[in-house]
Order: sequence, then C-alpha cells, then structure tokens
Amino acid sequence: MDRAQEDMKFLGVFGIYKEGHKVMAPWRKIFNQITLAFILPLCFVFLAQIEISKILFWRIRFHGYAEHRNTSTAWAVYILFKLAYFTFLCIFSLLSTSAVVYTIACIYANREISLKKVMAVVPHVWKRLVVTFIVIYVLNFIYVAVASVTLILCLAAGNTVAIVFFFIFLIIYIVGFLYLTIVWQLASVVTVLEQSYGIKAMNKSRKLIKGKFWVALAIFFKLNVLIWGIQFVFYCFAVYAYPWGIWMRLLIGLSCLVLLVPIFLYGLVLQTIIYFVCKSYHNETIDKPTLSKHLGEYERLISPNEVQLEQV
Repeated sequence: MDRAQEDMKFLGVFGIYKEGHKVMAPWRKIFNQITLAFILPLCFVFLAQIEISKILFWRIRFHGYAEHRNTSTAWAVYILFKLAYFTFLCIFSLLSTSAVVYTIACIYANREISLKKVMAVVPHVWKRLVVTFIVIYVLNFIYVAVASVTLILCLAAGNTVAIVFFFIFLIIYIVGFLYLTIVWQLASVVTVLEQSYGIKAMNKSRKLIKGKFWVALAIFFKLNVLIWGIQFVFYCFAVYAYPWGIWMRLLIGLSCLVLLVPIFLYGLVLQTIIYFVCKSYHNETIDKPTLSKHLGEYERLISPNEVQLEQV
C-alpha cells in the first residue's frame, strides 16, 4: 500500500477495488494462510448449516405427521444446532476480521508479518472485537424489532393510508439497515486500529463514513449480491436438487464453497481499505510510525489503551 494518503481520499469504487488487489498480490502467501486458518472454516460452516438445518427441519415435520411421535426433542435439537452455528459463525467472523485487518495494517506500516505473528496477536485483538460485536447485535436487534412492529401495525390497520405508510417505512427501514451494516463493518476496523471499541467505535465509524457512504454502499452491495447469488445456487442445486445424484450435488456444493471463500476474503480487505480512504477523506493523518507503534503494542500484549491512532 504505497499510495500517498492525499491520493487515497479521491479513490472511488473501482479505485478501492484496484487498491485492494495491489495490497493482496505481493502478500498472497500470508492471505492464503489466513484463508485456510479462518475464512475457509467460516464459509464451510456458513454453507453446511443450510443442509443440516434442512435435515433437522424435515425430521421435525416427519414427527409432526406421526401422531405418536413427540416433536419437542426434535425442536430442541434444531434450536441447539442453531445456537451452536451462530456461536461458531461469530467466533470465526471475529478471528477472520482480526487477522485480515491486522495484516493489512502491518503491510501499510511496513512491519514484518507472518502467520505465526498473526496467530499470536489475533486472540488479543479478538477480545476488543467481542465488545463491538455485542453492541452491534444489540442495536440491530432493537432496530429490527421496532421496525417489524411498526410495519405489522401498518398492515394490521388495513386502510389505504396505512398501506402507503407501510411502503414508506419499508423503504426507510431498508436504507437504515444498509447504513447500519456499513457502519458496523467499518466499526470492526476502528476497533482493531484505534483505541475505540463498542459504542465509541460505532460513533467513530459513523463520523468516518460521512462523504464516502455511497462509495462504501456500492462496494458492499456488489459483494453481498455475489454472496446471495452463491447462496441461492447452493439452495437450489445442492440442497434441494432432488433429481440430481449425490455426487453432482456435492460437486456444486464444493464449487459454491470455492467461490465464496475469496469473496469473503476480498470483502474484509476492502473493508480495511475503505477505513484508510475515509481517514484520508477527513484529513486524519495516519503516519506509519504511530500505526506501527500501535500494532507493536498488540505484539507485546500491552493494553492498546496506552496508544491510539487519532487525528493529528
């Protein structure tokens, strides 16, 4: 990442794509190692739960048709599986985010980087990200709950005015959800590279994204469309493709996994690049010695509260 900071503030969608590729190309080995260690298990769990959930749900329906069968055990297994899935998904998401953001920051600061060092630092970074992720999930839950109740009340009214308000609130909800998603993704980078975490990281992310919201929206929307497309193909042709043989379904499933892994990796890389672009856009100087010192604190396992990457 040798681009001058003054130039980075002017990067658009394609410029950020190009910058992400320039960062990854010379360091392909370390990114491949991070992919095998964290991102591949994350994508495997993401896809495998779809097939396992289908099997467990059909077992519940089968027990429901048989009057002498009790479905409570089947539902308990299904719920426990979902809890285990979300736990593993959260853990691997935290580890993947920590590893990729730390690696790119080391590249930017011209620090020596290796998988051994990443594996040693990630647990320390992971603790800070847990707080931010909990705050994000709570805020998202409140937002979705309030929006759902509002939309249901509009539909329950049943008159023309209520229907109009329903569509207005639906548009507002979608825009707000996209905004929160972008702020959440940027807050993860802020947590790793600055002193802020939790609510403070969300507030810092919200300030940074001003002026670059549409650029970030375009990038993350394209990546999510690709992920949704792969997930749709996996649903239709690997999970529910009953006429096809097991080997064909397995081949399609593996193909979806192979396509999904680099998209997840590239998304995390772009997420970090957008952070540096936003910092540059707001004229917040990121000098390499300060960043290097901050990253060095992780390596010595000293509290990152003693240093910070703030506006100069």
